[in-house]
Amino acid sequence: MIREKADPLELFADWYAEAEKSEPNDPTAMTLATVGPDGTPSVRMVLLKGFDASGFVFYTNYESRKGLHLVAHPKAAMLFHWKSLRRQVRLEGPVERTTAQEADEYFATRQRGSQIGAWASDQSRPLESRFALEKRVAEYAARHVIGTVPRPPHWSGFRVQPRRIEFWEDRPFRLHDRLVYLREGQGWSTVRLYP
Repeated sequence: MIREKADPLELFADWYAEAEKSEPNDPTAMTLATVGPDGTPSVRMVLLKGFDASGFVFYTNYESRKGLHLVAHPKAAMLFHWKSLRRQVRLEGPVERTTAQEADEYFATRQRGSQIGAWASDQSRPLESRFALEKRVAEYAARHVIGTVPRPPHWSGFRVQPRRIEFWEDRPFRLHDRLVYLREGQGWSTVRLYP
């Protein structure tokens, strides 16, 4: 049975630490669901870049499809699936933008090629050819041969502030263990769910 803690972030931190040790692929990979202008859900994989009491952070191009969705409808759902541990964590809640300082600090840690790519890619928009992308990468690389690559103004982060967090653990005969935390004011309440 999942051991309940007063703060779901402590439980998440424990599970995340275990995933970092055992997950053969990227333990930071998570599914992110957003909603488009017509109410149609859209889902994709992104990478978690940090979490604390204020929320779960990832970075993207604000002009991408997910960026536009989140700016227009600042709510999201996330799912971590750590197959090697047979565990999942689901989060749902409102979304806010990270500060420019947070985005600058994270952008500075990215590999130079990824920094250039953030400038070169018109993420989620039509691409006429692979050559066109490679040409743009070469153009931006030439502009930033020396010194640091500044963060593009359209590239920053989002923070999902969960109001609901569900911990799921596999059990025999599909009698899985499910523990849900619900935000109530400054604290959390919990409820266990049938599998």
